[in-house]
Amino acid sequence: MIWTAVGGYLGVNFLMFLRFFFPRALYEPNTVFSIGYPADFDLGIDQRFLMTNRIWVVREPDRIFVIFARCTHLGCTPEWKPSENKFKCPCHGSGYDSEGVNFEGPAPRPMDRAHIETDATGKIIVDTSRLYIDDPKAGVNQFTNASAFLPV
Repeated sequence: MIWTAVGGYLGVNFLMFLRFFFPRALYEPNTVFSIGYPADFDLGIDQRFLMTNRIWVVREPDRIFVIFARCTHLGCTPEWKPSENKFKCPCHGSGYDSEGVNFEGPAPRPMDRAHIETDATGKIIVDTSRLYIDDPKAGVNQFTNASAFLPV
């Protein structure tokens, strides 16, 4: 009976030792992905890619741009409130307008925008590893960069 308990204890420890050699990998979504054609998006905020890629696609009459859904205060994911026409961060109350520009709460600057372009077939390609920022205090505004939006 005691030998069974000792053998079980050593067996479990050996399995924990073997587990050390198989690291726990965090699988993140691709940073470059296709979201469809410009005609697939109606005016306003599109939330189809929020859960899979952490972005909102914003269609305005003359352009399309992509907001990376990360609050600039502490990195939480804000929520789109259509009834109030604003993004609201649930963590500390930062508020952003429909273009991702902060107007209330502790957020120091607007949310970042992702790189956007079309491929040869006309599909929209988004690259969230290339973000454009607007930081009025630092005097930086990359939102006017040609790759920060897509004219339509």
